Amino acid sequence: MIAVKNLKKQYKEAVVLDVDSLEIPKGECFGLVGNNGAGKTTLFRIMLDLVRPTQGEVTIEGYQVNQTEEWKKFTGAYLDEHMLLSYLTPDEYFQTLRKIYGMSEADLELHLEKFTELFNDEVRGKKKYIRDLSKGNLKKVGIAAALLGKPEVVFLDEPFENLDPSSQIRLKKLILKEKEESRITFLISSHDLNHVTEICDRIVLLEKGKIIRDLHEKSEMMSELEAYFTG
Repeated sequence: MIAVKNLKKQYKEAVVLDVDSLEIPKGECFGLVGNNGAGKTTLFRIMLDLVRPTQGEVTIEGYQVNQTEEWKKFTGAYLDEHMLLSYLTPDEYFQTLRKIYGMSEADLELHLEKFTELFNDEVRGKKKYIRDLSKGNLKKVGIAAALLGKPEVVFLDEPFENLDPSSQIRLKKLILKEKEESRITFLISSHDLNHVTEICDRIVLLEKGKIIRDLHEKSEMMSELEAYFTG
């Protein structure tokens, strides 16, 4: 599904990312963890062709991301609020995306129904611009948008940040359901070790741009991560 080869990002003398090889199969819920400055967001941005690498390549379903646009047809992402159209209301934003994806009104409503609990009657029908939403509600809009158009792969950067406990639990259930029913490949970067170990099949730990752990055994994930982060 996704392959990273000889990937490096360097700013002058500083190497901020250095990943020799990484493969993520279809349907996997992939977690990415590490302290601030580890290179998590840089990796996601390169994988989405938002930042060009110094060397190496990323392919999604065989398409090299900085050479073609084909991969964008089945890829969704929400990294931060800059990916949203802040001058629209959430309803206007979803309608804009509906037209881009060629969806019917009924299909859009069917999609947004999945987010009823997560939205908690705070997002739709409020005539409030996206720029005026709380950080948590911005995140809910972005995640709902990332899952529009039946994507095969979805990138989420810190999806649990700024969400209250109830919303975090609802989001976990939603991600697990989409993974199971739609076979979506999720790539999730998070500082929340509890949530990421609960929902992810695999967790990669970055330190100074390098992969230092690639954890597949669910029963050992939390203990290994706690041992690392507590020194």
